[in-house]
Amino acid sequence: MKKFAQKVAVITGGTSGIGLVTARLLAEEGAKVVVFARSEEGLTETLKSLGPNAHAVRGDVTRVADLKRLFQETHERFGGIDVLFANAAVVKLAPLSDTTEALFDELVAVNMKGTFNTLQQAIPHLNAGASVVVTTSWLHHIGFEGSSVLSMTKAALRSLVRVAAAELAPRGIRVNAVCPGAIETPLWGKLGLPPEQLKAAGEGITAQIPVKRWGRPEEIARAVLFLAAADSSYVTGTELEVDGGLRQV
Repeated sequence: MKKFAQKVAVITGGTSGIGLVTARLLAEEGAKVVVFARSEEGLTETLKSLGPNAHAVRGDVTRVADLKRLFQETHERFGGIDVLFANAAVVKLAPLSDTTEALFDELVAVNMKGTFNTLQQAIPHLNAGASVVVTTSWLHHIGFEGSSVLSMTKAALRSLVRVAAAELAPRGIRVNAVCPGAIETPLWGKLGLPPEQLKAAGEGITAQIPVKRWGRPEEIARAVLFLAAADSSYVTGTELEVDGGLRQV
């Protein structure tokens, strides 16, 4: 029997990178998957790859009304939620001195407030024994140049995971974080840095990784499935670092 047969999973930021691969793996393991993202085109393409037990909702995690619609549609179509993967994020870098108010507000609105709102609006729809996984980042563990706001938002999510794990434990709901290291996803090319600077930064990071390569989205996705499944039934409030040893060795 497939591990997630008859389970319902919701993924925000589910049309590219880690979110998309996670959606596919959950679908392969029998889950009914609902993906949430801003791009209509991305949602259409994603649905084609997920099969008949999938649904897409277009919306923005910064809008509570969109999130209410996401969870209402999920409930009407599939019932209560067993897995919530709060993965939507904006990843941009800028030195402290060059960080505009607009950039600050965007990262805080999507990464921090958007994730908080996602979890808050999901709570009434989570089944007893459900699992919540939040995406953080290795950057909040170090002082990576240019990542002040990004790292700040991800550090806030680490704290949110601890508090939510405590509050939801009476319902048997587990809340954990998956913490990717350097991963080969489209986000790296969207940091807003010149190509030569991206190349130099990438090479510098690779040199620090003990396994001497960047991770693949499916390697993070499989960690998400571990945290989402009964395999991790005694794990809650924690952050699982999947980084090729970058922060360990």
